[in-house]
Amino acid sequence: MTFISKTKHADVVLIGGGIMSATLGAFIKQLEPNWTISLFERLDQPGLESSDPWNNAGTGHAALCELNYSPAAKDGSVDPSKALLINEQFQLSRQFWAHLVERSLIGSPKGFINTVPHMSFVIGEDNTKFLRTRYEALKSHPLFRSMEYSEDHTQIAKWAPLIVKGRDRQQRIAATRAAEGTDVDFGALTRELVTYLGNNGVETNYGHEVTGISKASDGGWDLSLKYPASGEHGKIHAKFVFVGAGGGALHLLQASGIPESKGYGGFPVSGQFFRCTDEKLAAQHSAKVYGQASVGAPPMSVPHLDTRYVQGKRSLLFGPYAGFSTNFLKNGSYLDLPLSIRPSNVIPMLAVAKDNMDLTAYLIKEVAKNHGDKVEALREYYPEAKDTDWELITAGQRVQIIKKDPKKGGVLQFGTEVIAGRDGSIGALLGASPGASTAVPIMIELLQKAFPKNFKGWQSKLKDMMPGYGVKLDDNPELAEELERATAKALQLEGVSASR
Repeated sequence: MTFISKTKHADVVLIGGGIMSATLGAFIKQLEPNWTISLFERLDQPGLESSDPWNNAGTGHAALCELNYSPAAKDGSVDPSKALLINEQFQLSRQFWAHLVERSLIGSPKGFINTVPHMSFVIGEDNTKFLRTRYEALKSHPLFRSMEYSEDHTQIAKWAPLIVKGRDRQQRIAATRAAEGTDVDFGALTRELVTYLGNNGVETNYGHEVTGISKASDGGWDLSLKYPASGEHGKIHAKFVFVGAGGGALHLLQASGIPESKGYGGFPVSGQFFRCTDEKLAAQHSAKVYGQASVGAPPMSVPHLDTRYVQGKRSLLFGPYAGFSTNFLKNGSYLDLPLSIRPSNVIPMLAVAKDNMDLTAYLIKEVAKNHGDKVEALREYYPEAKDTDWELITAGQRVQIIKKDPKKGGVLQFGTEVIAGRDGSIGALLGASPGASTAVPIMIELLQKAFPKNFKGWQSKLKDMMPGYGVKLDDNPELAEELERATAKALQLEGVSASR
């Protein structure tokens, strides 16, 4: 019996079965239904690495609660521009998902998205002043118009009882709340998208590793495949390749040899979370409560106490507790980091090591934390937390981008970056946060870079799928409200965005 992929040629090959590949595949199937597509995933089903609900924060990243998207300047002012951009990007994701649901291309939205208010929560005089300034900077913008602010213990307790119960009433606290926030199970959404692809002619291959990638004489790519379960090997030729393998993308991008891959390195950061599956306790908290990252901590290490919906069950998640591991994937190898070092990225990686000693010190401190230290961190957000209610789980790996910099030699970047070969035959995504929540605009950027000749002709179809595409909603409050209501209805979201 043969298990290796039988297809020898494809217009598009998607490497990796996560939210990015699934989103790109769904776009291409909508835009060019006759193109042949093959997807390869090394695990036994899609969405098990960074897209898995227990491997990510599961927040619909709309900058409603994430303070790192709007930090305070030296003079105390807050620039809302990045928060506005992130929210606009998430609105596009909502519109695309709503399009797929309304046309019955994917299943019930309740399986992957639920309304969960987003809150920011701070402690202390200076932090309260910052949060108030942030609120003032955002509240006049259409996509943040529902945001509420309070320094009152009683009011904050109504929003999120667990973070106030047992807290010293004299302690200075402040919070903002956006009732239209969401919890997203990106693993479930990924599997819905891949099911749609499989039902529409896309070959989906699981347990397959792409072990090599080389330029073909016709301008396309020859990929070497392996099916470890049987030891079989094979090959497939692709006109276009997307390397959407999460932490595994860097190695494959380097193997391609394209000039655009030179100078990139990766810095892996691991994490752990406390999880509580006690339904009675989970029922007492309906919010994603984000605080502020410790000094020297990466943005992904912002502590947060979250309501999660996974497979229809409500639970709580707190963390993350950052750590360090040299593997680039949760199911990867400890050799991933050393094997990623190339002559072209040695200088950027050394420069980043030199300039980020505070991050190194932070990670060492985090790794050294014992269980009791981690529980105490939880109690800053949930004063009456009981150790016995929580289990420690290991989350997914995040590989932050290291790239060349003319002045510093190299910089560490905490975002995502789309890389495309100049001939448009290959594209890749490196980096992490805000990642999954902005998969739709990220993949639109990739389509534009990889298919410039086709992209102009796709504009009307993209506009049909996402009425807000190409429009700055912050400058169009009526359209912003209309689209929020429409997507809330299609995605069966409750509360403010559906009714205001």
